[in-house]
Amino acid sequence: MRFHFRRATLRAIAGAGLMTIAAFGAPLVQADTFPSRAIKFIVPFGPGSGTDTSARYFAKKLQDITGQAVVVENKPGANGFIAVKQVLSAPADGYTVFIGSNSTLAVNAALFKQLPYDPVADFSPLTMMMRSPAMLAVTPGAKYNDLKGLIAYAKANPGKVNFGAGSAGYQLMGELLNDAAKIETLHVPFKGAGETMTAVSSGTVDYTFAEVTAVQELAKGGRVKVFGVASDKRVASSHDVPTIAEAGLPGFEAYTWVGAMVSAKTPAAETAKLADLFMQISKMDETRAFYEKLGATPMTGGPQQMREFQKNEIALWKRIVVQAKVPQQ
Repeated sequence: MRFHFRRATLRAIAGAGLMTIAAFGAPLVQADTFPSRAIKFIVPFGPGSGTDTSARYFAKKLQDITGQAVVVENKPGANGFIAVKQVLSAPADGYTVFIGSNSTLAVNAALFKQLPYDPVADFSPLTMMMRSPAMLAVTPGAKYNDLKGLIAYAKANPGKVNFGAGSAGYQLMGELLNDAAKIETLHVPFKGAGETMTAVSSGTVDYTFAEVTAVQELAKGGRVKVFGVASDKRVASSHDVPTIAEAGLPGFEAYTWVGAMVSAKTPAAETAKLADLFMQISKMDETRAFYEKLGATPMTGGPQQMREFQKNEIALWKRIVVQAKVPQQ
């Protein structure tokens, strides 16, 4: 009898212990900090693009901070639609981040009558990562030597000057110049910045807008002329290049930019944590130095600032599409 009592007591104690472990174990699991596993960055362009460069830099820093792996996946093609679809079809848990650009998050909204996604409603912004001004690169054999000369020549020869563009964003920058300078030039599409710059340096097209890194090395070798940088101030890596305002077109600014977003269905807590982590990286001195070498500027604002900037960009490019009568796709 005594034996049975002691065995029953042990069972009761063991049961109580298991209940205690269960009771305290559940909150411990729930308290696991986010992120607790690998994060995936989806990039809508190929390796080596400005967006990809930013994605890989932030991936390394985020991995260092969190101790979790961050994998960058390039999903180029179809105007970014392939990458967007992958992000929006993935579980909305904060572990899939879209590293988008002005093309996918603003310009597409202006150029397409019907997008398969809404760049505002379908995403929650984390932060802008960087902004880089476009440079105006001209074929070395041009008959004009500066921006004023290009504008005068285009006005004297309407429809006979052309510009190349490797993406929808750069196409609209060309149309923005047409609108600001009151000139008529023809758009020639190319598949990316590399192909466009080859066309400009060989004289196949007259000029283009392109990111600083795509232009400045060619300019040093005399393969293109640079008439201006489309920003409010000169870039440190090419300080001899005037702003387009200084070159004769006041108020002209045009930027490529990169920003991080998650599906709008992502829980608020995970979205806020990611935003904090991205802003922490943006504010690092190392990040500023990294981007200055590329002629770019890190952006340290959070979700609200990014949303406001994105909406302003969409409104700008929609206006240019209408005024320049750019055919919508």
